[in-house]
Amino acid sequence: MPLDAAKPEEMAEPSLLLKRLFSARTVLIFGEVTSRLAETVAAQLLALAASGPEPIRILISSPGGHVESGDVIHDVIRFIEPEVKMIGTGWVASAGALIYVAAKPENRFALPNTRFLLHEPSGGMSGPVADLEIEARQVLAMRARLLRIFSEATGQPVEKIARETSRNHWLSVEEALDYGLVGRIVQHVSELETG
Repeated sequence: MPLDAAKPEEMAEPSLLLKRLFSARTVLIFGEVTSRLAETVAAQLLALAASGPEPIRILISSPGGHVESGDVIHDVIRFIEPEVKMIGTGWVASAGALIYVAAKPENRFALPNTRFLLHEPSGGMSGPVADLEIEARQVLAMRARLLRIFSEATGQPVEKIARETSRNHWLSVEEALDYGLVGRIVQHVSELETG
C-alpha cells in the first residue's frame, strides 16, 4: 500500500514496533550493511546501553556490504557496557559475519537454518596507477585486519582462514559451530538464558 494511502494507525505501526523492540532490548540487523544501517544500529545500541545494563539481543541476517560500516557496528557492540547476545538467522555473510563475531563466543547463537559466509574483501578500483597502488595497499591491510579478527573470534589459525577465504567459504550452522564461529545452536528463545 502506498504511504499516501495508508491510514494513520497503519503509519504508526513501525514506530510502535520499534518501541516494543526497544523495551525488549532487541535490535534487528537485516539486509545490506550500509552507512545508514550502521548509524541506525549504533544509535539503538547506544540508547539501549544508556537506558540500563541489562543484556541486549541482536538478530542478524545479512548478505554483508560495506566493511567499514560493519566495523562501526562491530566496534560499538564491543564499546558499550551491556552484554550483547547475537542471534544469527537466515544468512550471515561477509560484513554481516564481522558484526556477528563482535559478541563474545558464549553469546554467539544461531538458529538451525542459518548459513555463514566468510571471504576476503574485494574492491572495484579504477583510476590512475598511483591511486590503484594506494587502494590495493588499503585492501590488503583490510584483509590482514579481518583475518586477525576472525582468527581471534574462532580460534582458527590466520593461515587457515586466509587459505579458506581466498574463495567464498560457506558454512552450515553445524560447520560454523565446529569452526568456532557459533557458540551454540538454539531453537527457542528460552535457550538464550540457559547455560
